[in-house]
Amino acid sequence: MTAEDWKTAGFGVYVHWPFCAAKCPYCDFNSHVRQAVDQAAWAKAFVAEIESTAARTPTRTVDTIFFGGGTPSLMLPETVDTILQAIAQNWTLSPNAEITLEANPTSVEAGRFRGFAEAGVNRISMGIQAMNDTDLRALGRMHSVAEARQAFDIAKKNFNNVSFDLIYARQNQTLEDWRAELTQAIDMAVDHLSLYQLTIEQGTRFGDLFARNRLRGLPNDDLSADLYDLTQDICGQKGLSAYEVSNHARAGSECKHNLIYWRYGDYAGIGPGAHGRLTLDGHRVATDTPLQPEGWLAAVQTEGSASRDAERISATDQAAEYVMMSLRLAEGCDLERADRISKNRVDLGAMNSLIADGFLIQTGPNLQTTTRGKMVLNAILGKLLAQGHN
Repeated sequence: MTAEDWKTAGFGVYVHWPFCAAKCPYCDFNSHVRQAVDQAAWAKAFVAEIESTAARTPTRTVDTIFFGGGTPSLMLPETVDTILQAIAQNWTLSPNAEITLEANPTSVEAGRFRGFAEAGVNRISMGIQAMNDTDLRALGRMHSVAEARQAFDIAKKNFNNVSFDLIYARQNQTLEDWRAELTQAIDMAVDHLSLYQLTIEQGTRFGDLFARNRLRGLPNDDLSADLYDLTQDICGQKGLSAYEVSNHARAGSECKHNLIYWRYGDYAGIGPGAHGRLTLDGHRVATDTPLQPEGWLAAVQTEGSASRDAERISATDQAAEYVMMSLRLAEGCDLERADRISKNRVDLGAMNSLIADGFLIQTGPNLQTTTRGKMVLNAILGKLLAQGHN
């Protein structure tokens, strides 16, 4: 393992805003509904956590910043500005840094877009989720398609790069429904699409309904596979190739922050429930923070930081994490890099068998999943990494 391995992919900062106006029935993210939020207190706490984390990682250049959530577009532009200034003051901010903020397309939040742009945000990621009002209501969304289109137009005026999320494999959705919806979305001249199949997570409203057999109309495995294939076909034809399992972009509009994750770089996790990966004194460390917003805020206010080192990651586990993340990408995994991190981590017998069966392709040191392989990626990873050792 080399202590400088993270530099292959760069360094990003993830800022988690944990608040939402309402909890969506499919969402298992660390998000919370509160009647009132003291944004000045939160801004001050974010600054303190940034200062604490930067003291452990001096001389770093920040390549990307990502405001995730929750719903970061509920933040005041002044709060975003304060956080961005703190990052620039405590690290070196790359002159080409990608600065993304996740937003819901309600009219109130779209009204803040200019303020976010003036604060320094240069990429917006919109949670549109569906292109018809009936399904938006079923998904618990608080916007209409008309509002989403209007917010998208405002975003395009204020940001060079606009992404949005859609959920498919929804209840009672047909192939033709999805074809029309996805085509409509791409025709809006979006730069980047994150397209996720609806998954039913335990602990969510949908999870509870599913457990009681009250969530009807979900697609079977064959229809889910057909919907995935259709997604690849339409996006490919329209010039938004899949650079990652669920992410499609026009050339040059890929999400640089997420690429740091998938290429296994370092990233600081700031905020409630935010995870990080930091190389400290030659060792890769996993960091985490309290999930509850009030617990996180109190810890920062009393201790100066809520982040803790949860685990020192072994070379074996680092190599496994790199393989797991990089095989999500169209560009694939560099086997030589995996070997530098930890020798013999990949089971070569399993790899050759998966290549012969059409799930993987190898070109020199580069290993990639085929389209067929991407649909069963977890099973492939289980076989590839089953017998790795130090």
